Amino acid sequence: MGKKKAFGGYGISFKGRKESLEKVFGGGKLSPAEMTKKLWKFIKAKNIAKK
Repeated sequence: MGKKKAFGGYGISFKGRKESLEKVFGGGKLSPAEMTKKLWKFIKAKNIAKK
């Protein structure tokens, strides 16, 4: 049986990234929705999502 495709067709690899969570999310409190938005903004800015 073949390897299953990533959910939504995206494959994301953080291998080799040096950024800390604080650099990605900031130092303040965030809701889960805000965290998701910031994470996707980072992924798109660094072009690490492959479809």
